[in-house]
Amino acid sequence: MMNNINNTLPLFILALLILCSTRSYSQTLSVCIIGSGIAGSSVAHFLRHYSDDLHHHSPPRIGPIRIFERHGVVGGRMATVSIAGHTFEAGASILHPKNYHALHYAESLNLTIKKPSSSSSLSLGIWDGHKFVFKTLTTNSTCPFTQKILSLTNSCLMFFRYGLSLFRMNTFVERTVNNFLKYYEVFESRPVFETVDEMLNWAGLHKLTTRTLQEELVDVGLSPLLIQELVTVITRINYGQSVSISGLAGAVSLAGSGGGLWSIVGGNWQMAAGLINSSRVILHLHEEIESISYLGDHYELNSTEGNSYQCDVTVVATPLDELNIRFTPKITIPMRKLQHTHATFVRGFLNSAYFGLNAASEIPTLVGTVESLDLPFSSISVLKQHSEQDMTYKVFSREPMEDELLDRIFSVRRETIRIDWGAYPHYKAPERFAPFVLDGQHLYYVNAFENAASTMETSAVAAENIARLILSRSFGQAAASSSNLKSSAADAYDLHSDL
Repeated sequence: MMNNINNTLPLFILALLILCSTRSYSQTLSVCIIGSGIAGSSVAHFLRHYSDDLHHHSPPRIGPIRIFERHGVVGGRMATVSIAGHTFEAGASILHPKNYHALHYAESLNLTIKKPSSSSSLSLGIWDGHKFVFKTLTTNSTCPFTQKILSLTNSCLMFFRYGLSLFRMNTFVERTVNNFLKYYEVFESRPVFETVDEMLNWAGLHKLTTRTLQEELVDVGLSPLLIQELVTVITRINYGQSVSISGLAGAVSLAGSGGGLWSIVGGNWQMAAGLINSSRVILHLHEEIESISYLGDHYELNSTEGNSYQCDVTVVATPLDELNIRFTPKITIPMRKLQHTHATFVRGFLNSAYFGLNAASEIPTLVGTVESLDLPFSSISVLKQHSEQDMTYKVFSREPMEDELLDRIFSVRRETIRIDWGAYPHYKAPERFAPFVLDGQHLYYVNAFENAASTMETSAVAAENIARLILSRSFGQAAASSSNLKSSAADAYDLHSDL
C-alpha cells in the first residue's frame, strides 16, 4: 500500500504543476487605467501591442482595458481652443524630431504632421519689463535668398551677444538627447525598470536630476549672460520656471527650442484618441475614480457615478498631486507641487506703447522674458495673423491675467480665452521620485517619471516601460523581454542618426 502511494505521488505533483502552469499560461489580465492623456493611452497601446505579439505563441495575456476620464474629452493636458475658425494648441504643443514614439503614433494613425513655421517670419525679443535687451530681425519677403541672408544675420547677432556659449549649450543638449535615445533600444539590450532612479541611472541621466540647470550650465562653460537671458526665456516658456529647475528638465526644455519641431494638424490630442480606439479600450468619459481598494487578488475602483469596477491591474496615468483618490491600503509618495501655467488666448492687437515702441510692427512675434518678479507674463507669441491689425496671441503667465492688465498690454481685445493648467511638476533639485509600483502589488503610477522631465514623449517612454513592467511582474521576465515583441519605434526609425 505504501509503495503504491509513493509511485502515485510524483504523478500527482506533476499533474498539479501542469494544471498550475496551464492556468498561469491562459490567464488574462483585466486592466483599469485612470487618465486618457498621452500616458494612459500609451499604456493601453503598448499593453495591447505587446500582448498581441505574444498571442502568436500563447493565449492573449491582456483582457479588457478600461480607461476612466473625468472630463468629457480624451487627451488630458493635450487640448485645443478655437478662435476665429482656427484651432490652436492650448496645452502640450510641440514635439521634437527625435520623439520616436510620437512619430510612430502619427504615422500608424495616419495623422497629418504640421511642420514648423519658417524662421524668417518669426522674430524673438527678450523683454526685461522695461526694454528689449535683445531682438532678432524679421522680414515679410518670401524670397529664399532674402530669408537666407536674414537667417545668417540673426545667427551673427546671436553669436556676437552670446559667443561660444551657444555651441556649448548645443553640445550639452545633444549629449542629453543622445542618452535619452537609449530608451528606444531593442529589448535584448534594454531592461525593464522597476523604479525611476533605476531607469535614469541606466541611461546616464540621473545625475542631471540632482543639480539645478544653472549649476550644470555653469560647469559646461556657459556665460552668465546666456543663462540669464536666452536660457531663462526658454525655461519660462516651456516650464514656467527659472534656471533653478533640475538639470534634466532644463535640458529637455532647451531641446524643445531647437529646429524641426512639429505637432499634429487639428490637435495633438488626436494621438491619445487614436491610440484608445486602436487598443480596443472601454472608455468611460465623465467618470472620476474616487477610491481604489486592493482586495487580495484584485482591485475595486469606485467612481463618482456610483459605479464599481474590478480589475486585476490598475494604472494611475494622471498626476496624483491635486487629486483626492482614496487608496486602501494607503499609499505614500513624496510631496510634490504642480506648477500652474495660465494660458491666455487673445484675439486683438498689442499695444506698442506698453513696450515703449512707436509701432506694433516693431514688437517681435515671440516676446520672451527674463526672470523678474515685476514681469506679469512669461511670454507672448503670435499664433495667427488674420489681418494687419488683427492677430491671435498666446500669453503664458504664472498668475491669471486680469482684464485690467490685458487692456494695458493690448490696444484691441476682441476675444479672450483663459485656461489654467496644472501643467507639470515644480522642479527642485535634487528630485525625489514616487515609485512606479505604488503598493508592491499591481498598482502602477506612470507619472512618477514626470519629476525627471514632463513632455508628451517622456510620458510615452514611461508608459512603454510600465506596460513591460506589468507583463514582467504578471507573467515573468520573459514576457516583457521576448524577442517576439517588436519595438515599433525602433522598427520605423533610425535611432542612431546624428542630431
